[in-house]
Amino acid sequence: MKRKVLTLVLCFHIQMQLGFAAVQQPARIPRIGYVSGSGDAKNPGTLIGAFRRGLRELGYVEGKNILLELRFSEGNIDRMPSLVAELVGLKVDVLVFHDPSAIRAAKQATKTIPIVMITTQDPVATGLIASLARPGEMSLALPDSPESWVENGWRS
Repeated sequence: MKRKVLTLVLCFHIQMQLGFAAVQQPARIPRIGYVSGSGDAKNPGTLIGAFRRGLRELGYVEGKNILLELRFSEGNIDRMPSLVAELVGLKVDVLVFHDPSAIRAAKQATKTIPIVMITTQDPVATGLIASLARPGEMSLALPDSPESWVENGWRS
């Protein structure tokens, strides 16, 4: 009798664990959309390589806890709007751009997905953002390096 009760309790416990496992949703992995003005899938270039290294240094492992959706215009800026639209359609969590034409295309394509722009140009002077203090919409402008902020004397 004790054996039967123990077996039933064990079966019930296993059933409950399986039920909870089926109900639990897998953790959602954030996706970053990145459009490069140069390179291609086989040779993505130094900017993509540096971006990936930076993510790894911050503890992000591509395919494990972060996904990169990379698109390449291969030097054809006319492709930027369609590549950006493709990423917006995928509902990536954030868009990252280095090319001003991609940044402009993204600002037209979405008002809900955050846009991170990495640029050596003054984003205020080029009209990419309203000001450094308040870039507007979902935009964030970052310099290629901290030195470029000082060298260019950018002000908000």
